[in-house]
Amino acid sequence: MTAETDAAVVTEVELDVVEAPETDATAPTKTGDLLEQEGDAAADYLEGLLDIADLDGDIDIDVDGDRAQVSIVEVNAGELKKLVGVDGEVLDALQELSRLAAAQATGQRSRLMLDIGGFRLARRRELEALAQTAIDEVTSTGEPVRLAAMNAFERKVVHDVVSASSLSSESEGVDPDRRIVIRPAS
Repeated sequence: MTAETDAAVVTEVELDVVEAPETDATAPTKTGDLLEQEGDAAADYLEGLLDIADLDGDIDIDVDGDRAQVSIVEVNAGELKKLVGVDGEVLDALQELSRLAAAQATGQRSRLMLDIGGFRLARRRELEALAQTAIDEVTSTGEPVRLAAMNAFERKVVHDVVSASSLSSESEGVDPDRRIVIRPAS
């Protein structure tokens, strides 16, 4: 990147906003083909973004359970940090835009997960360790532990770790100050 583009990359992006269809709790889960379509649509969108920003990255698409997963893998060390942002804020925004691209392509709401430069994977490992430390504290003291505020992705990781233990967890508060409380099993 040049000094001019390094200072600020401003581009005009046009998105057609589509409304996600109403979801039915009894509706069947998405098929692998639909999840692959979501991943392909998000990958196409992200490739265009990388081209506009003149950034190098390889895009990997995967399906894990009932969710499409797209990862942008670094080609040049540190180059994708701009797409992650502070505490993953830019990554979260790009994930939402990728979900919109997927929803526009498939006509269905997307729960696609995006990772850039391994940020979410590293954060998942940190959160699993944090959850285990809190579980150990609740187990030894018998007292609930309130964790710091987290986004939805982070809370899900912690809830998953707690659910594998003999304890219980619940989210309390309102975003962006929503947090998890881990309690002894009732």
